[in-house]
Amino acid sequence: MPMHLVAAALAAQATVAAPPADTPAEVIEPAAIPRDAQQHDEAIIVTGVRRRAEDVLGGVSVLGGQELTTAIRPSIGDTLTRLPGVSASSFGPAASRPILRGLGGDRIRVLTDGIGSFDVSSSSADHAVAINPLTADRIEVLRGPAALPFGSSAIGGVVNVIDSRIPRRAEQPLHLDAMLGYATAANERTGALALSVPLAGHLVLHGDASLSRSDDLRTGGHILAPALRDEARMSPSAEVRALADLGGALANTAARANDFAAGVAFVDGALNAGVSVIRHTALYGVPIRFSLDPAAEAEAPRLDVGQTRIDARAEVPLSGVFSQIRFRAGAARYSHDELEPDGAIGSSFFTRGGEGRLDLVQSERGGWEGTTGIQGLARRVFIVGEEKFLPASRQQQFGVFTLQSLRRGPLRAEAGVRFERSNLEAEADADIGNPALSRSFDALSLSAGATHDLGDGWKAGLNVARSVRAPSIDELFANGPHAGTQAFEVGDPELATERSFGFEASIKRDAGPIRLTATAYLSKFSNFIFQAPTGALEDDLPVYSYRQGRADYYGFELEADARLGTAFGVDWTFEGVADATRATIKGFGPAPQIPPLRLLGALSASRGPFDGRVEAERVFPQRRVAALETQTPGYTLLNAGIDWHPLEDRPELTIGLTANNIFDVVARRHASLLKDYAPLAGRDIRLTARLAY
Repeated sequence: MPMHLVAAALAAQATVAAPPADTPAEVIEPAAIPRDAQQHDEAIIVTGVRRRAEDVLGGVSVLGGQELTTAIRPSIGDTLTRLPGVSASSFGPAASRPILRGLGGDRIRVLTDGIGSFDVSSSSADHAVAINPLTADRIEVLRGPAALPFGSSAIGGVVNVIDSRIPRRAEQPLHLDAMLGYATAANERTGALALSVPLAGHLVLHGDASLSRSDDLRTGGHILAPALRDEARMSPSAEVRALADLGGALANTAARANDFAAGVAFVDGALNAGVSVIRHTALYGVPIRFSLDPAAEAEAPRLDVGQTRIDARAEVPLSGVFSQIRFRAGAARYSHDELEPDGAIGSSFFTRGGEGRLDLVQSERGGWEGTTGIQGLARRVFIVGEEKFLPASRQQQFGVFTLQSLRRGPLRAEAGVRFERSNLEAEADADIGNPALSRSFDALSLSAGATHDLGDGWKAGLNVARSVRAPSIDELFANGPHAGTQAFEVGDPELATERSFGFEASIKRDAGPIRLTATAYLSKFSNFIFQAPTGALEDDLPVYSYRQGRADYYGFELEADARLGTAFGVDWTFEGVADATRATIKGFGPAPQIPPLRLLGALSASRGPFDGRVEAERVFPQRRVAALETQTPGYTLLNAGIDWHPLEDRPELTIGLTANNIFDVVARRHASLLKDYAPLAGRDIRLTARLAY
């Protein structure tokens, strides 16, 4: 959601800017979808099967245009946290991965235009996703049956970052997109520039560059949680007692990131095919987990990241039974070094991999349409150094899927099926002490659902899904100290596939002055894979082993906006979001890191070239905690912002000023492993300017 400022600045203007016109879905590029359309069901969802948001069964959220510009943070997780059902792992400002309905890690796929991020972010909270939000045209978040085509690792949902690095259209004489930003909480400086130029012979050349620099993040008060401060005050060590009063800057969180990309495509109407090359580098620190033991040294790790990836895409229009064939592939080499305070390399992580998919889109005939496709993935992961907790491992995955829908009058039904074969291997490793290991899994996932048009803009929907996930490399083969989680992790090569049976019911209204979406969901897991403490210590770290059991996840999401009308020459709108998840693992208790109830309300105003917004977010305490997990206090944040479009004939030029956490509140996100050591940002004033031409 955008955060625009107070209505007082709006009073001097007399006219209301007209929203941009919709672009036909058949020829659009994601960046071209109007901002107004992205807010509601007019949005065209391009993740999976290209269709209108109102036709997607399951939860779907779209962030684009000025909303995305305002929401952008250094990490993909923090960029999305105002969307319904979304939280973040918040392992510092640079390493924050999305959490969807309480699920994260290998249960959420983070994609670039439908292809994986080729990093190791799902294996540890301190590993950042190798996708810079600055490069995004829009971000789509899918939950429920719509995630089925993307593999068993999407059992919790999909986050798809869509960019223009392989152009889909030719704009004359060129297309330019530039953004500059500054934020006070971390002295954050960001800049991005993208340029697409049509050449002769239907060729379009694209290039973009982005960079960000930030210092240690300033928080709203004490660094340590109250219970840790009380413990520190009782220490006989003066150095430890001083930690009780530690506040202000969150040490070791400075970061920098650079992205450079070049792409070329052949574009002829609906036909397009092209390639791109991307280089991503980053250097960031993660918050210090201060030790209250005077004999123990607190680590201040920094990660030096590099990735080079090549992507290809082709979309070919057809006639007859099929309307289009789509091909998408990518390959990458990723590595990061975990640096000691003196700059020495403690451990290095490497992954090499590739992924491809081929989708055959059916022509709509008598209300029946669908997509059938295949998807394959291969990757190798290995670690070198003192924190090697995983042997060199390989993963191969092949899947075939179909998603079909049928419309009959007010009823729209959809069904999907995906079969997937996964092979996972670990090389014999004398350091870790494992022999050569190999496992294979077959996973059959099914989904079915329907929506019924009730009239007057109301729709009711019901979905059911049977999802199966193969265990990850880490869950099977880990056996060593993992500094990122401060645990000695022990995998289980005998794990079975994780299975869930899910229900989701929704009610929507997408017409008139009041629009809303309300969703209730339940997922019943068998063989749910989780980490549990054993009570033992290894290498001075608590031992956590992977286990399986039954688990229930259930909750709700509510999103609404109401056009309140015009008063004092200003158009007023109210927006609200509410969500909550509750999760229990049978025989273990509450699942860890589950976000509590959240309420968010905003009053927006628009007049002439100004858009303003005041927003309050209430996150309730989380007292329902897992073993060895601490409770998290609630907090309330007040945010405000204003956007100015100074040129009437160039509305794409936007200057935005936002104030986040105005009252400098200490806020801790329960989904974060570091919540007791790393609060969220304090008061943060952000200035952004964006121009599209």
